[in-house]
Amino acid sequence: MDRINENTGGISIGSKAKRPMVALARPDIGELEIALVNRVLRSDFLSMGEMTREFERALAAYVGAPHAVAVSSGTAGLHCLACCFGLGPEDEVITTSFSFVASSNVALYERARPVFVDIEPEQFCLDPDLVQAAITPRTRAILAVDVFGHPCRLDRLKAIADEHGIPLIDDACEALGAERNGVKLGAPGQASAAVFAFFPNKQITTGEGGMVVTDDDRIAAMCRSLRNQGRGEGDHWLLHERLGFNYRMDELSAALGVGQLRRIEDLLQGRDQVADLYRQRLSGVTGVTVYPVAPGVRMSWFVYVVRLDAAIDRDRVARRLARCDIPTRPYFQPIHLQPFYRERFGYRGGELPVTEAAGRSCLALPFHTRLTAGEVDRVAAALEEAIVACSG
Repeated sequence: MDRINENTGGISIGSKAKRPMVALARPDIGELEIALVNRVLRSDFLSMGEMTREFERALAAYVGAPHAVAVSSGTAGLHCLACCFGLGPEDEVITTSFSFVASSNVALYERARPVFVDIEPEQFCLDPDLVQAAITPRTRAILAVDVFGHPCRLDRLKAIADEHGIPLIDDACEALGAERNGVKLGAPGQASAAVFAFFPNKQITTGEGGMVVTDDDRIAAMCRSLRNQGRGEGDHWLLHERLGFNYRMDELSAALGVGQLRRIEDLLQGRDQVADLYRQRLSGVTGVTVYPVAPGVRMSWFVYVVRLDAAIDRDRVARRLARCDIPTRPYFQPIHLQPFYRERFGYRGGELPVTEAAGRSCLALPFHTRLTAGEVDRVAAALEEAIVACSG
């Protein structure tokens, strides 16, 4: 039997040959990154060394932030911020359900409660008007998510946060390099702090890893302590000021990040080109809405998502594409409808109509810098055929 590798989209041939699978996602690793990782392997430092500090300096300079703190994942960075801002039992964090589950889980880690509000119907980002209406005396933070690499309306959200004296956390894990009105996400003044992530399907990768960026000296110092078992700056090796975690980034991951960041504009342009191929091929296809980028926004494409008309069974379309060796994903399945959240908070569906409609209709297609024009055409043609078969 043919065996499919889910990570790379590759295929090993058993009893018979078949058409190669289109890779859903694929990291773009070059000789520079390999050389930098080899340099670390030949050094005496595999953790807490100069390569991590270089990666932090480079990313801070790239987004224009005074501080960048490398951590083991985007989730780790968001959790550190939940601790920095003192979230605790009975506190509320206003956020979106249209996201990867980690953005809400970090509130639960500190026994706070995520309060979900609905999203804007085109870009699927947090609706600032609904955020304003959801503020209560228990609200302790707003956590925005830059969905698919499209920036939220952070100016509106920051004004709301400032009005109520609470922090705005920007989950920019999907959006490194994104800009609104010429300002990169992570630059000072947009949020109390932002977090980027570097999983292999992201714009740049460190394998696993994340980065907290902020212009607040206290937050930066706290994150450096929390990621390193609660040690204070310059403290003795076994002296711990607070409860912390092992959220450090290792030197091999940092070396990969340094190399990737040096190539980031090429990587972003490569993703732009693939997104443009999809837009050209799919615009005007009956039943398909391509993702609309708002005016003044530089999109940093994380995934390429299309929206299917309500009359089309999205999951049937996905199954038909899978039979053509074209993997897809339902981005996103709303957090409040995940089994754990239903059980804990009693969600039944219907609470967030815009979020739930997006969750039923959005489909992420294969997307990475090495996707060829021929592969894009193959995906688009198969999608058209599947829509015809699954409509009505």
